[in-house]
Amino acid sequence: MLELYLLIIAMLAAAVVAVEIKDLLASAVAMGIVGFSVAIMFILVQAPDLAIVQIVVEILTVVFFAATILRTTHTDETIGKGLKTESIFPSITYFIFATLFAVLVSYALRELPPFGAPIMKIASYYVHNGLRDTGAANIVAAIILDYRGYDTFGEAVVLFTSVIGVLTILRSTGRK
Repeated sequence: MLELYLLIIAMLAAAVVAVEIKDLLASAVAMGIVGFSVAIMFILVQAPDLAIVQIVVEILTVVFFAATILRTTHTDETIGKGLKTESIFPSITYFIFATLFAVLVSYALRELPPFGAPIMKIASYYVHNGLRDTGAANIVAAIILDYRGYDTFGEAVVLFTSVIGVLTILRSTGRK
């Protein structure tokens, strides 16, 4: 349990560095530290499949960010300029939604079981009724494509959208 707290502290420190540092390449590396810390946390809670996915996504993300930063600019010129008048309304809106989100999360966290205590209600339902409900021959495929089909589709859309965004940035820079 101590390892998880140390990783959370390291993740918070890396996240603060990623937001506050002017060098964008160092910021991308700091975000990579956050992602790899999440992968280590997955390993510690015995979820190696999630850790493998997290490591692959993190490597691709850091490589895309580094390629984009190396082709564009290395410094963030928006840091240290202070708060402009046109950014006051978005800042207040962000603060209101962040506070609302924190309140809702605090209510949601009260309903969770203690850390390490498995719920297994949904997983038990999937195992006992998955083949009958879906007609699939493989229970893993039934869970990923039938029960969690929208979730899997959303993850694929986010991944392809980010790849298209990076390729668009790289292509527009190459045309100049």
